[in-house]
Amino acid sequence: MFDVTVLGSANLDLVASTSRLPHPGETVVGRRYREHAGGKGLNQAVAAARVGASVALVGAVGDDEAGRRLRRLAADEGIDVAGVEIVDGIPTGRAMITVDADGQNCIVVVPGANATVTADRSPAATVLLAQLEIPIAAVVRAFTAARAAGSMTVLNPAPAAPLPGELLAVTDLVVPNEHEAELLGGASALSGRVDVVVVTRGAAGVTVHDRGETWSEPAVAVTAVDTTGAGDAFCGVLAARLASGEGLSDAVRWAAAAGAHASTVAGAVPSLPTATQVRSLLGATR
Repeated sequence: MFDVTVLGSANLDLVASTSRLPHPGETVVGRRYREHAGGKGLNQAVAAARVGASVALVGAVGDDEAGRRLRRLAADEGIDVAGVEIVDGIPTGRAMITVDADGQNCIVVVPGANATVTADRSPAATVLLAQLEIPIAAVVRAFTAARAAGSMTVLNPAPAAPLPGELLAVTDLVVPNEHEAELLGGASALSGRVDVVVVTRGAAGVTVHDRGETWSEPAVAVTAVDTTGAGDAFCGVLAARLASGEGLSDAVRWAAAAGAHASTVAGAVPSLPTATQVRSLLGATR
């Protein structure tokens, strides 16, 4: 049994850096181009593994070089990839990311093989973490089975999409950012349907709605370079700390520090911190 099973996407991130994000219909000249491993599922699995959790990743990649690269990277991080299916005839997912000089980004995701993900190969774990870059039906099946087995279910509703009642009924904790929360009807509406809603607000910190009580965790002050992957760092570390038996408050504190660290390094997977780096950042804030 794993500490955390992550059901989600694996993408190759194509990242362009610019002085500012383009307006609709506008072309801007990029400063730099990079390729990184990414996808919310892979990012969150690596984030959980780097802070010490035993992790399994369930997803799908194409039978192409990008897919082989992503599976190798996950395995090198100590993540079990037996549940990452190799799909013929469909390319590995891609994310086209533009990052401005202030570290803000805009992202277009092309699912590719991620659209074929099912819940048929989800190994048992203390915490099951999923996102919405894969079919919602797969998440519903996996969460239903996990709940029946006594696992905690954590949903990162990104990208934001209508959440069916059958999914919320088997979800213990929802982790949207402030924009996703608004698109989903607001934190108050969500907290009326699940036990815990954790809303990440970037530099404004984190707001937690926990069974009728609301409290906040301040942001860790850092100089942002690239916010890509910051939310995934938060979710992966939160799941890992909850799986280790930490209380919600301490788990959120660790997750907030992990997200802050991730915003100081370019790229998604390259920015995800180790437990030592999170402890160092937490120590510097005291």
